[in-house]
Order: sequence, then C-alpha cells, then structure tokens
Amino acid sequence: MTRTDNLSFQWGLPEVHRESAASLYDEAFGQKFRIAVRSGQQRRTLLMRCFQCDYALVAVAGEKLVGIAGFHTQKGSFTGGITYKELVSLLGFVTGNRAALILGFYDRTLDKGVLLMDGIAVHRDYRGKGIGGKLLEEMAAYARENGYEKVRLDVIDTNPKARRLYERIGFRAVG
Repeated sequence: MTRTDNLSFQWGLPEVHRESAASLYDEAFGQKFRIAVRSGQQRRTLLMRCFQCDYALVAVAGEKLVGIAGFHTQKGSFTGGITYKELVSLLGFVTGNRAALILGFYDRTLDKGVLLMDGIAVHRDYRGKGIGGKLLEEMAAYARENGYEKVRLDVIDTNPKARRLYERIGFRAVG
C-alpha cells in the first residue's frame, strides 16, 4: 500500500467498497453501457455482482473510495464476471440476450504480453488532483514488475481530458 497525503493506493477492491465502485464505474461508463442495460440500478447491480476484485487498483481517502483502475490479464479481468449467465439472470431472457449481443461489440482482444486497462474512474469531487495519473503510474509499474511488454487502454474521441492525461503519462495513440 502506498500513501500520498490522505490517500492510500492498494491492489484489489475491498468488499466494503464494492457498491461505491459500481456507482463510480456507472458514472464513468454508464453512457456506454446504457445501450445494453438501460436501467442505472440494474447496471450498478450487475457491476457489483460481477466485479472480480483482484483485478483492480483503488485509491481511498479515509474510508471513501475515490478512484479505481480495473485491468485485464490472461488470467482474468475486473469486469470479467459480466457473463451471459449473469446478464440473463439479472435482466431476464429477452433483455439479457439483447444486452449480451450489444456488450459483445465491446469485447477487446488481449494480446500476449499486454496488460489491458479495463477502465479508470475518479470520483468527481477528487478529479484534477493527480489521482488518475497516480493510478496509471502504479499500473505501469505493476506491468513492468510483472513482465508485461505494454499497457493498453482505449479512450473514445469524445473524452479529450482523458486522452490528454494518458498522453501526459506517456501513452500514445496507435489507432
């Protein structure tokens, strides 16, 4: 665990922060997931049920989750628990199948030797304080220490702030 002022950074999402993490992810990525799962409550429930906590780095201020970076390896991923079975269980047969079809378009191929970012989110009250950058730096260090050749993340063109952060940290656009 690394401390920076009142912040602590730790590997793995503690169970006590699972609900906060689902809300934070929904705030950051809900627009994208809304196409597949329209209800915000159902999205948050799905995320809470499906997070694989070992595949996250979190930032905590006191007792509050303020940032999270999920990642994807050959062994698993933070959002890897979102399966067809979970979608149908939560949403029902018809809506679950529709969601599975849509979410299938978001699947990304994981190349050997690449640590794939599964999403990064910082609580709105803590943005602009360097937390996102610190999460990315810690992820890059983790990748180096664990023999990954690259760290990959995806960002949409409509998120220029995120893109500037990633480029400032050293990421470069490849496509």
